Amino acid sequence: SFVIMRTDKTPTYNFACAVDDMLENVTCIIRGEDHVSNTPKQEHIRASLGYNKAMTYAHLPIILNEEGVKMSKREAHSSVKWLLESGILPSAIANYLIMLGNKTPCEIFTLEEAIKWFDISKVSKAPARFDLKKLLQINREHIKMIKDDELNKILDLNKDLAQLAKFYTQEASTIKELKEKMRAIFNTKDFGEFETECKILKELLKDIELFENYEDFKNELLSKSDLKGKKF
Repeated sequence: SFVIMRTDKTPTYNFACAVDDMLENVTCIIRGEDHVSNTPKQEHIRASLGYNKAMTYAHLPIILNEEGVKMSKREAHSSVKWLLESGILPSAIANYLIMLGNKTPCEIFTLEEAIKWFDISKVSKAPARFDLKKLLQINREHIKMIKDDELNKILDLNKDLAQLAKFYTQEASTIKELKEKMRAIFNTKDFGEFETECKILKELLKDIELFENYEDFKNELLSKSDLKGKKF
């Protein structure tokens, strides 16, 4: 036997979960292996309520934190809301989660691409370890892949400024960083000891050609300005 209702008349997790799956016509449930023991209870509840549609289950290994301990809901990194607020793109989150404990044909991919080859039966049975640095690396690549019109909406910029922002996508790991870099462009600056060097670069920018990426742009300025190291 097991409890399905608390003394305050609120349903327990197993009862609420079983009924919700029924009402939403859920047919496939994918969750952590720590829920294996809940499966027969939820099946029993549904059967008792006259529900006879078959359910398919997949219980995946738990995710460990960077210290190798089971990831807790209290940890910021385990919250999708926190990840999004930190400037990590939904596409990068999906990319990383699909990679966790799974062999993929490539490291960077879209959700549409993953749908074509993903096979849940190939997911490792061993626990996967969450690595924030790896997620940020993947996010950086997804930021580079953003189309101009989408970048306009994300950064709330006009078309010209969005093209300027494209230069900084090469060196920003999060959307938050990208916004900060764009904001810094328009902030009042104190050039201090580098006033002469800044004047040189400012004059060069008037006649420099357009480039598709930041590295080519930087190399062109380096070659024409003769500035090196800290002075550049």
